[in-house]
Amino acid sequence: MALSATIRRFSITLSDSDRGVYESLDLRVAQHPSESERYLVARVLARLLQHDEGLEFGKGVSAGDEPALLQHDLQGVVTSWIEVGSPSTARLHKASKTGARVVVYTWKGGEALAAEAAGTVHRAEALELYALDQAFLDAVADGLDRNNTWSLAVAGGSLYLEVAGNVHQGTVERIVPA
Repeated sequence: MALSATIRRFSITLSDSDRGVYESLDLRVAQHPSESERYLVARVLARLLQHDEGLEFGKGVSAGDEPALLQHDLQGVVTSWIEVGSPSTARLHKASKTGARVVVYTWKGGEALAAEAAGTVHRAEALELYALDQAFLDAVADGLDRNNTWSLAVAGGSLYLEVAGNVHQGTVERIVPA
């Protein structure tokens, strides 16, 4: 018998002073049985850090041809393709050929991915790579529950996430290809 996805609910207050985004969000996120808690936390954080109209979660890790997040315009055209983790350069090349903005949130090997992408990915100079703090992701993942209440403040690339009375501090840094 196959394991089913775990549905996790997130009630989130988002205050992103870097982008001028202040929202209250209620998200339901399906966690595939093979998806780690770290990956799930990174996926939710990427959703918050890119919050905009038309942004939605992809079909998940079981749908290999879709990214973690997609953004569509009003005509249904993909405008942003957002990956989480360490996607292959072939996958990034495919994404960049769609004409959409391509963004990656990773927590390890970001510099190596940027260097490899420079020679193999179409429009590699337009690729947006961000590094999330791995210790921060792990600390937040340890406190995951089926129902989560988060308050995320973003200022100057620093992340302040309050979960159940505990404040976790981390960073998100743009990786600039050399």
